[in-house]
Amino acid sequence: MVKIIDTTTRDGQQSLIATRMTTEDILAILETMDEIGFYAMEVWGGATFDACLRYLNEDPWERIRRIKSGLKKTKTAMLLRGQNLVGYKNYADEVGEEFVEKAFADGVDVFRMFDALNDVRNLRVAVKTAKRVGAEVHGDVVYTISPVHTLEHYLSVAREIAALEVDAIRIKDMAGLLSPTMAYDLV
Repeated sequence: MVKIIDTTTRDGQQSLIATRMTTEDILAILETMDEIGFYAMEVWGGATFDACLRYLNEDPWERIRRIKSGLKKTKTAMLLRGQNLVGYKNYADEVGEEFVEKAFADGVDVFRMFDALNDVRNLRVAVKTAKRVGAEVHGDVVYTISPVHTLEHYLSVAREIAALEVDAIRIKDMAGLLSPTMAYDLV
């Protein structure tokens, strides 16, 4: 079964308008988005947390609570940068545990996690915590092209992620480099 996770209100706006959609902008389209039939909407994480605080003068925690309360049929999803969480440095394990627990309590159903360097060690604490609290967890294999980024390399990373007992493994191709042939080989 194909499950579609819409990324308009997280990655779409991050890429197109520097993550400046306000919570009110999102709430205005939420009822319509909820009726489409998406499995989930990725609405939080990545740069949205920082943008709420730095540019929009909004509480990111209030944002996820309001979005969650507005969705009746669709799960909420977030992008979590492994041990970096939603920041730009590694955080202590205890901080990661508390963050994931609060994010789940405030409304995140699905955690999509990745480490930019495919260092799966940086996913362990967040995955373990999210699974413990009852969240759905997707582990991402980050795709790029270089002499060391071979099919075997990606399969090795995917096996490491699978060992964490995630609910799904996804391919993260943020630069749009993945060819149809390589996608076929990876899957």
